[in-house]
Amino acid sequence: MELALASSLVLGACSPRDVPGIRPGAGAAAPQGPPNLIFLLADDQRFDALGAAGNSIVQTPHLDRLAEEGVRFANAFCTTSICPTSRASFLTGQYASRHGIVDFVSGLTDAQFQASWPGVLRAAGYQSAFVGKWGLGGALPRAQFDLFRGFAGQGRYFVAEGKPTPVDGSGPPPFTDGAHQGHLTAHHGTVTTEFLESPALSEPFFLQLSFKAPHAQDGEAVPFQYDSRFAELYVEEPIPAPVSATEAAFASLPKMLQLSEGRTRWERGFATEEQRLDSVRSYYRLVTGIDEVVGRVRAALERRGLEERTIIVFSSDNGFFLGEHGLAGKWFPHEESIRIPLLVFDPRLPAERRGSVVDEMVLNIDLAPTLIELAGAAVPAEVQGRSLYPLLAGETSDWRRDWYYEHAFEHPTIPRSEALRTRRWKLARYSADGSNAEQLFDLESDPYELENLASDERHAYRLATLRARLQELRTAAE
Repeated sequence: MELALASSLVLGACSPRDVPGIRPGAGAAAPQGPPNLIFLLADDQRFDALGAAGNSIVQTPHLDRLAEEGVRFANAFCTTSICPTSRASFLTGQYASRHGIVDFVSGLTDAQFQASWPGVLRAAGYQSAFVGKWGLGGALPRAQFDLFRGFAGQGRYFVAEGKPTPVDGSGPPPFTDGAHQGHLTAHHGTVTTEFLESPALSEPFFLQLSFKAPHAQDGEAVPFQYDSRFAELYVEEPIPAPVSATEAAFASLPKMLQLSEGRTRWERGFATEEQRLDSVRSYYRLVTGIDEVVGRVRAALERRGLEERTIIVFSSDNGFFLGEHGLAGKWFPHEESIRIPLLVFDPRLPAERRGSVVDEMVLNIDLAPTLIELAGAAVPAEVQGRSLYPLLAGETSDWRRDWYYEHAFEHPTIPRSEALRTRRWKLARYSADGSNAEQLFDLESDPYELENLASDERHAYRLATLRARLQELRTAAE
């Protein structure tokens, strides 16, 4: 499908300025003006569904190359593990307690959008584009981008044969040669590369590509609907069951989690070994589809001669249980649910920083101030995250030692939750139907979160200390 991108773009360039970003390595040419920025956001891709993170099964060569040539943040987290809230936090650099997006209906106000990183960068003269799943409620922000090819809601991986393609180009093309043609992931890769190769493209520009993958198609008998081109992948590879995917681990959960939506979805996709293997393999195929698009994006930059002037960031809105603790989905503050991949490729990185792995705890709310600072613009005062620039540059700094997790979404079978995460300890608290539950884990000795120490008298003082600190961070997040 041909898209007339040129007519959708606003021409013009941002005047050059000194950028307080990463300096070029020895012998490298000084950057001319602000860098271009591309933000790639997966949906429900957990932190370890990545070859660079040590996963020897999933095939992600292009993402691995980003990690090899850039910086990988090994301890990146979302502050709320659900699509709309996390996406709002990526955009605004704020906790849900401040931006207020805790459901699928609410959208950002005009003022909030103008203070978001896309709003700030566009006001600074950046040409702007958004492709893919918007993921927030309210009206789609078509007028807030020079090119908007986004869709509301969950979207679909495939369009039924004969159904017309949406006129705004937001959905996939109709089938042309039988089943599994025109997969949404590949379609958005096409829209993105056409934007990058358009004669109307001007610098500096920013682009956000938000994938639907590897999110399940909720309500469908086949939830992880991958591109048929990847159907033969992972068929032969053994995929060991998670350490915590045991009856004992499930039995140790608070009762409200045992009765939760996480268990319901486990029963649909992970209750038998055959179901589990099919679900994980299909999930990985969706991740490989994302990886292919990442390769297409980089190839388009190289063809246009933009690779040395474009920063690429890759992350995911939240993690995902693949059977751990007898659960599926996300929402809860276990590691599988809250940890996310985060890669930053900056062509100006000196050689000694390429391939670096940063262990400090970083958050989705850190993205907005990072992109704004890299663009040379002023970070709005209401931003709560911290720019990752010092960590990218390899500078030592007094980084955060703990952080606050919150999940206020109202749902009959998803308990509300909050947590305190330190380098070693995690205190998780749940509430539903007037009852409450706590979990305390020593992540150093119990990385799979199997032994709840909340009722252990030997940890009573530590529990009280962590409760007090959680209260402090809850207040600070408002």
